[in-house]
Amino acid sequence: MNKNLLIRETALQTIEIESNTITNLKSSINESFESIVNHIFNSKGRVVITGIGKSAIVAQKIVATLNSTGTPSHFMHASDAIHGDLGMIQTNDTVICFSKSGETSEIKVLVPLIRNLGNVLVGMTSNLQSFLAQQANFTLHTPISKEADPNNLAPTASTTAQMVMGDALATSLLALRGFTPKDFAQFHPGGALGKQLFLRVRDIYFQNEQPKVYLKTNVHEAILEMTSKRLGCAVVLNEKEEVCGIITDGDLRRMLESYQNKDISQLKAAEIMTLHPKTVDQNTLAVKAFEIMRNHSITQVIVTENKRYQGIIHIHDLIKEGFI
Repeated sequence: MNKNLLIRETALQTIEIESNTITNLKSSINESFESIVNHIFNSKGRVVITGIGKSAIVAQKIVATLNSTGTPSHFMHASDAIHGDLGMIQTNDTVICFSKSGETSEIKVLVPLIRNLGNVLVGMTSNLQSFLAQQANFTLHTPISKEADPNNLAPTASTTAQMVMGDALATSLLALRGFTPKDFAQFHPGGALGKQLFLRVRDIYFQNEQPKVYLKTNVHEAILEMTSKRLGCAVVLNEKEEVCGIITDGDLRRMLESYQNKDISQLKAAEIMTLHPKTVDQNTLAVKAFEIMRNHSITQVIVTENKRYQGIIHIHDLIKEGFI
């Protein structure tokens, strides 16, 4: 068989098998699933998730998802648990065990120990007849007909099912908790996601120069101000230091086009400025300032407080912060 054809057919088959596996999970969203979600939601303890092999790797991801969406969780490797890590389980904790077969030797050793501690045990398994399913207080069924690899051996469809079921559990708990973008920001202060939810204009604009001129400022002086402050603009103020307009590089180009072969030495800032420039309050989310720039095809927004000029936030500031 042609190698490229083999690659394509194998990849497409993998996608189809795993897609069908996910679809089949719908039958597992039942009263048992609802009971598990309600139990964890009402529990005073944490969620401890354990597993072995590839299941353990998926378990770590679900722990991270639960923690980031308001459900305190910990990962406990099944092998390490029987060599001392079992001590991390507290009285009110709920333990979720990930195991495709539900019959591995480590699981068979661990499950009775958890039951002896008196903790509620949830088994996530593909085999409802397994040791894990029979011993667990609740079962999250992740049925699979076959793995996606050609030999039906490597954990592929089974780990996909575990991942999706874990996410379904986390998002259901998120919904019950009424988890908001503000809550999300508290757990994600770093990176672009967190910055979109909490970074404000006041946290950025103070780093920039404050190019400004007045209504009667000579055009030559305005150009010098724009050049020295290197933000591509100068804000035009009145005697009360209130914003009246803005002069940008575009305004200068338009001025030169309009006054070809004419003396511009006597022109004032008021004659070439753009009226009603875009402004934001310093408490505005930085992502809102970015949306204004994007929607109006501009590269800077004026920061004001009670109409008084405070500074400039530039598109380059948002690039540095990872918004683009």
